[in-house]
Amino acid sequence: MFNKKKNNDKEENIMNPENTSENAAENVENTDATANETEQAPELTAEEKLQAEVQQLNDKYLRLYAEFDNYKRRTQKERVELLQTAGKDVIVSLLPILDDFDRALKAMESATEVAPVKEGILLVNNKLKSTLAQKGLKDVESINQPFNTDFHEAITNIPAPTEDLKGKVIDEVEKGYTLNDNVIRFAKVVVGA
Repeated sequence: MFNKKKNNDKEENIMNPENTSENAAENVENTDATANETEQAPELTAEEKLQAEVQQLNDKYLRLYAEFDNYKRRTQKERVELLQTAGKDVIVSLLPILDDFDRALKAMESATEVAPVKEGILLVNNKLKSTLAQKGLKDVESINQPFNTDFHEAITNIPAPTEDLKGKVIDEVEKGYTLNDNVIRFAKVVVGA
């Protein structure tokens, strides 16, 4: 196959001797043009070299700036997506408890005795607390503890019933919670004065 192609080229050159001389003339002209270009390249002045270097550095700078800008946009988009789906695993773990509450509500409609309903609600409550504890949620111990502004928010002061309760939490109006040892809600408490 290759031999046939070579033979065809030779036949064309033999049939067209003018073509061969034109190609040779073009090749000589091309060689002269590249020789002239290489001769002109070293003749660049220092100013032209510096301008070319400045242009090259500006191009690098623009490319780097564009790349960094794209990086910022991409990380910002990832951060927004993370924030939107951050609570997904907690919500998914709470869905079975929501189902238990639905079943408890249905059972309450047809229940005649209070004790089984109360027991069911306690079971769902314990399941909810254990699921949240697995996610790092803990409730803040308050009653009979010294008042601590890091965990407690004082609603009011009342006279302490005994001397040892002065400066301590007497009553808890609203429970406080920590998530992975960070306070997410302060306990609202009544302090003895």
